[in-house]
Amino acid sequence: QVQFVESGGGLVQAGGSLRLSCAASGSTFSITAMGWYRQAPGKQRELVARISPGGYTVHADSVKGRFTISRDNAKNTLYLQMNSLKPEDTAVYYCNGVTSVWAWGQGTQVTVSS
Repeated sequence: QVQFVESGGGLVQAGGSLRLSCAASGSTFSITAMGWYRQAPGKQRELVARISPGGYTVHADSVKGRFTISRDNAKNTLYLQMNSLKPEDTAVYYCNGVTSVWAWGQGTQVTVSS
């Protein structure tokens, strides 16, 4: 079983930046493809970025060029650098596996004001 604790969210003006962190427990983090997901009010949860154990990344078109996913396997930590934030990025952000999904953490709220 893997557990996640997300942090780093907050209120920011459009055009601003935030860096999210996800601390993962368990011994399988380093061999697991990981992703950042988000869920906006009234919408389904969506995958916005994913990273392989070796560091290969894929970003959704909606965040490409603005968000960057990264990982530190030695620290069991996943990151999401978010730049040029837009109001439509407002959501609760979660981390989890991609091919194997465990229980969801509490997430971290990101609110972007216009």
